Amino acid sequence: MSDQYTSSGAHRSSSPPQGEGHGETPSPSLGDLFSDLSQNVSVLVRQEVELAKAELKETARSAGKGAGLYGGAGIAAHFVLLFLSVAAMLGISAWVGYGWAALVIGVMWAIIAAVLAAVAKKQLKTVKGLPQTSATLKEIPPTFNPQEETP
Repeated sequence: MSDQYTSSGAHRSSSPPQGEGHGETPSPSLGDLFSDLSQNVSVLVRQEVELAKAELKETARSAGKGAGLYGGAGIAAHFVLLFLSVAAMLGISAWVGYGWAALVIGVMWAIIAAVLAAVAKKQLKTVKGLPQTSATLKEIPPTFNPQEETP
């Protein structure tokens, strides 16, 4: 039997811890525990980096589609101005069919620009950033998060 100190400083007798001398494997050493801890932290960091890469790739793809659609809307809007300008010029100068034809084409380009802009806006609203990475990083114990020291 071994003597152990209680919280008040007095001695008390107790039986040896369970598992000693009964053929069970001893508990891992402190070095083994730190080795396991560093390996687990390393795996966790690598998994977080891979998750961030996957989320960034998806976010970039979605943002790229939206930007391309806005570019198409910009080109269509340019044609709206071009054809409406030509329609106004021809309509006022000639008062015949050429002006109305250009006006119809201008309205058609206006509709295309509006549709592309609406689709682009909807596409860019689906951009979410890094939701899973943010959530899992919050789960890491505060011990591993660098904190600023207050003066």
